[in-house]
Amino acid sequence: MKQPNILFIFSDDHAFQAIGAHQSWLQDFVSAQEITPHLDSLARDGAVFERCYCGNSICAPSRATVLTGKHSHKNGVTDLDSDFDASQVQFPALMQAAGYQTAMVGKWHLNNATPVGFDYWDILPGQGHYYQPDFITPDGTRRVEGYATDITTDLALEWLDAGRDKASPFMLMLHHKAPHRTWQPPLHYLHYLDDVTVPEPPNLRDTYANRASPASQHEMGIMDHMLLDYDLKVEPTREAWPVGADDQPEPPWNVTRMTPTQLDAWEAAYGPKNQMFRESELSGDALLQWKYQRYIKDYLRCIKSLDDNVGRVLAYLEREGLAENTLVIYSSDQGFYLGEHGWFDKRWMYEESFRMPFLARWPARCPAGQTVNALAQNIDFAPTFLDVAGADIPDEMQGVSLLPLLEGETPSEWRKHLYYHYYMFPAEHSVARHRGVRTDRYKLIHYYQTGEWELFDLERDGFEMKNLYADAAYASVRDDLKQDLDSLRTSLDDH
Repeated sequence: MKQPNILFIFSDDHAFQAIGAHQSWLQDFVSAQEITPHLDSLARDGAVFERCYCGNSICAPSRATVLTGKHSHKNGVTDLDSDFDASQVQFPALMQAAGYQTAMVGKWHLNNATPVGFDYWDILPGQGHYYQPDFITPDGTRRVEGYATDITTDLALEWLDAGRDKASPFMLMLHHKAPHRTWQPPLHYLHYLDDVTVPEPPNLRDTYANRASPASQHEMGIMDHMLLDYDLKVEPTREAWPVGADDQPEPPWNVTRMTPTQLDAWEAAYGPKNQMFRESELSGDALLQWKYQRYIKDYLRCIKSLDDNVGRVLAYLEREGLAENTLVIYSSDQGFYLGEHGWFDKRWMYEESFRMPFLARWPARCPAGQTVNALAQNIDFAPTFLDVAGADIPDEMQGVSLLPLLEGETPSEWRKHLYYHYYMFPAEHSVARHRGVRTDRYKLIHYYQTGEWELFDLERDGFEMKNLYADAAYASVRDDLKQDLDSLRTSLDDH
């Protein structure tokens, strides 16, 4: 068979709960509102992985893992401040050696490093901006008018259509900024979902009883830590931030990036809502409900735009006769909290941030309509791309190819455990350092700076509300998992 094309679409902070194809408490709402029809089509025509996880739930470390096939302690990017050693083995250069045209478009977010192993790259600096984003190429930086999700897709389509050598297979990494904080929707979706109430997660009002102490010491609560100006777009007004004044401090919503026309539409949408909020003088649970609705609707508006743009690329593949032999994978650098435990952001080993969305379609080789429940992890992405390309997988990569799972088979020797290690403390959001192990049913977390442990039975407690570490009925499970964690640390060389 001819080498397949590979399209890897990677977003930032896209919770699996916000995809209709993924099983979750929000699934029915997302499906009913048709928020992700194009992403859902990947699952319908291919596979949805319900147990795909990251090894360190923070943006730059996950991206380094995707490129190298190695956990954070091996690739050197343990937190947002780590520099990325671009001299280490990365899969794109190996894809080039295997005959592929390679391209990287959109969010890069690796300190001090420019892309290596790409025939073409056009990336956002740092976090990038939603409106009027800058893009960096080997020839310099330019500002592009418009909305980042649309522009990133435009650049990818331009390369697919006119920038590549069409005699060669392609590997395109299409990386979106959305739906990263501060969840700025495009203008045409500013009123989307205005007339509906989004369901609340059952543990939005979590009190953190029956958990280790780090859970209650967080700084990522929707009620107490989500900012009215920066996050929820209530203040300041237009007059406080001169349009186009790049020498001003970074304002909420990046309004200095907006054109006057864009800002008119923005204020027409948020102004009346904000006035009603001020006049209501909400407090207590009513304020929590308002904050949650403002947050989740802006988040889902960004998702809707993201899905539209996925649809644009899928339509291109169909139109050009490329869909049959193109492996399309959609994922995100980690999960995200949509109010579970009262939180936003990520970082924890709890399911909502540990678990990544993962959808895949390859009509020429992968059966349609699959639900894959085998344990997968982001260390597996690079080996998978190389395997699909027919290239050798370097021994230093710690992951394994997901190709057998894509083809509908789960090898008998498939992994039984996943390893996790989060390092970034003290830091924003105050999430304690921890490492842990997850099996098909159980999860053990060790907060090694405080000496505390958590054990969860995910079959009985999917929202991880009750720590069973001291429960005598789970003593053998606990002891086995502690041995498993020690074995993983040794085998992965994480000391």
